[in-house]
Amino acid sequence: MATEQERIDLIAALASQRELFRITLRGIDDEQARLRTTASELTLGGLLHHLVNCERHWVTVIEERDETAELDISTFDGEYVLADEETVAGLLAEWETVAEATANLIRSEASLDTSIPTPTTPWTPDRVWWTVRSTVLHILREITHHSGHADIIREALDGANTTYQRV
Repeated sequence: MATEQERIDLIAALASQRELFRITLRGIDDEQARLRTTASELTLGGLLHHLVNCERHWVTVIEERDETAELDISTFDGEYVLADEETVAGLLAEWETVAEATANLIRSEASLDTSIPTPTTPWTPDRVWWTVRSTVLHILREITHHSGHADIIREALDGANTTYQRV
């Protein structure tokens, strides 16, 4: 059974990791956010786009608990791309809204131990059940994982990173 402190800690951990990711975006414009700076296709804007979508997706999975859900991989083509009509500022504002929905879900969930069905995928065709807690921790893992990518991309862009910002 989740304690109130566990809920507070989960919300704080997510907020802290989001802030680390945001630091990598300080002072860059939309054009810079679209630049590839490594051999990878990843960009700062593309990672931001993915994290907003990823967190929204998993909150929806928790809320809907759809035992027939299948992940639509046809939507993955633009998953790691900052689209022409998107801006860093716009996605950051959207992420704030998503983050508040995540925090509200954590606060209101009857039990973080509740099992929920995850969507099937081509790589996991059998239904997998995670607890709400595991799903929230998966969101945290995604943010931390991609914060590392973002730090490397930003450092290659202009030498700045989460501990050093050029002024």
